[in-house]
Amino acid sequence: MNRRELQQLSHQRRRDAKVLLDAGNYSGAYYLLGYAVECGIKAAIARNVQRHDFPDLNTVRDSYKHNLEGLLKTAGLWPHLTTAMAASQSLQVNWAVVKDWDVESRYTLSISEVRARDFYSASTSKTTGFLSWLRNYW
Repeated sequence: MNRRELQQLSHQRRRDAKVLLDAGNYSGAYYLLGYAVECGIKAAIARNVQRHDFPDLNTVRDSYKHNLEGLLKTAGLWPHLTTAMAASQSLQVNWAVVKDWDVESRYTLSISEVRARDFYSASTSKTTGFLSWLRNYW
C-alpha cells in the first residue's frame, strides 16, 4: 500500500465513521475513525520512505503497530505535535481524546454516543482536529 492509498483510506474510513455515527452505531464509528487516524499517520510514515531506499528494520516493525503515539514517533511527528499543542489548547484537548483510541476497540460493543461524538469532533474539527493537523504532514 502506498502513501496515496493510505490517504484515500483515511478519508474513506472517516466518511464511513460519520455514516455509522449518524446511524447510531457508536462502537463501529469509534473503531473506524481510529482506523482513519491510524491510516493518516501511516501515510506520514510512507512520506518519509524514499523510493529505492531499504527502510530500517525497526521503522518497518514500528510501522505495523497500532499505537497512535508510537506511530507518530515513527513518522517523526511527535516533536511537531508537541510544538503545535503548546500553541493550541484546542489541539491539545483533541489529542487527549484521540490518543486513547485502541485497535482493541473493534471488540467493544459499549462505546457511548458521547464518547463516539467527542472522538469524531476531536479528530475532524476543521481548525484544530487531529486529522486536520496531520494533513499538513502526510
